[in-house]
Amino acid sequence: MNETVKDPLKGYRGAARAKLAEWKVRVWSDVRCTNSAGSIFEGVVLPRSETFDDLHIVLKLRTGYNVGVHVDRVVSIEELGYKEAFYKIPEQEFPKRPSLPKITLLGTGGTIASRLDYRTGAVIPAFTPGELYGAVPELADLSNLTTRKIFGVFSENMGWEQYVILAEEIEREIAAGADGIVVGHGTDTMGHTAAILNFMVQDSPVPIVIVGSQRSSDRPSSDAALNLIHAVKTAGEGDIAEVQICMFGPTSDRYGLLHRGTRCRKMHSSYRSTFRTISDIPLAVVNREGFRYLGPEYLPRDPNRRVKIDTAYDNRITILYYYPGMDPDLVDALVEKGYHGIVIAGTGLGHVNTPLYPALERAIKAGVHIVMTVQTLWGYAQMYVYDTGRDLLDIGIVPLDNMLPETALMKLGWVLGHTHDHDQVMEMMRTPINHEITPREPHNGYLILQGGLPEVEAWVKGHWK
Repeated sequence: MNETVKDPLKGYRGAARAKLAEWKVRVWSDVRCTNSAGSIFEGVVLPRSETFDDLHIVLKLRTGYNVGVHVDRVVSIEELGYKEAFYKIPEQEFPKRPSLPKITLLGTGGTIASRLDYRTGAVIPAFTPGELYGAVPELADLSNLTTRKIFGVFSENMGWEQYVILAEEIEREIAAGADGIVVGHGTDTMGHTAAILNFMVQDSPVPIVIVGSQRSSDRPSSDAALNLIHAVKTAGEGDIAEVQICMFGPTSDRYGLLHRGTRCRKMHSSYRSTFRTISDIPLAVVNREGFRYLGPEYLPRDPNRRVKIDTAYDNRITILYYYPGMDPDLVDALVEKGYHGIVIAGTGLGHVNTPLYPALERAIKAGVHIVMTVQTLWGYAQMYVYDTGRDLLDIGIVPLDNMLPETALMKLGWVLGHTHDHDQVMEMMRTPINHEITPREPHNGYLILQGGLPEVEAWVKGHWK
């Protein structure tokens, strides 16, 4: 579908608008732009949102990447042609085949499949089955796909209200006969959502797969399509009926990984292989051909199992990330503001400085539930090893072994939605529901390749693509 651009300089203002007008080029012009350093950029002038600055001209380069050129550095802009904007992904009827599984994709936001909105220059999601089929036609070979947009928020705006709605929508789709659920989600807080759904949605009969993309679909290096293919395949054909995250495995597109929702964390701001299973190994490898399950410990698919939905919560909780010199008044302030639970991400085996002890003791006497995790992420809170840890145990702080801080936060909020009795709270926190605490870390559950070392560099050169 074409869009007629009434304003030839759509979205541009101030200095950027004046520069485009000076060289008599418009939005959608195919241009050659030279800057003061002698660099030449060839591409299409994209529109800009009115909320952006007025000092940059944005070009979509031949490579598919976008670049902003500062107006003060522009020496010349030559129009090479004009390219009409097609801003809608071709929408075709999603073909249905009775032999394929019924999959529901619930949208929360993010850009798992997206298109460039040429009115604003923003990337917006393609979401209807027809749009997804137009963007990723391989989905028709994997499923009978239904999509429902639950809400459209950036992942940092996900919260307890959204978690409850999402859990209830998952229950509805399972009851309606879905063979698997895919949740489209922004990556930044995907780990938090995966963790809380493990507590709010228990004993699922079908896979629940959370998927997103690190790079939007208008970029040549986008991981969106392949992640979506892997997620839909997992939901329809996979045997793991748990809440899991499906994202790139390596930085290449050779395979995806399925991570257990309680043990997964985003570990890089922009890498496509950003998600890692912590203190364990992933559940499975997935590619277009099938699955390779990496261990026997998972809840298998069983259509006769009845899902249990439990959305109780108390959001008066927080994480206190300890740092040297932390002042006790931070703890006192949390008590004063009415917080009911604190997760400490402590140093080493689960430590904080001694000046905090009186404040922590006051908080516990005031009824605040305080638990200890480790900011190292890998490893266990073992507070009985040193005097400092034993002192904290005496105060009443309870270690959560190798539970991740974010998972502990989600679980504490969920547990406090059921009870504020301290003994019951701590019993529930320390009783695993889905591997949020594991009895041991496997020998290959902690692997970090540190560049610069001869043996690592030799390995990387042999595998890097």
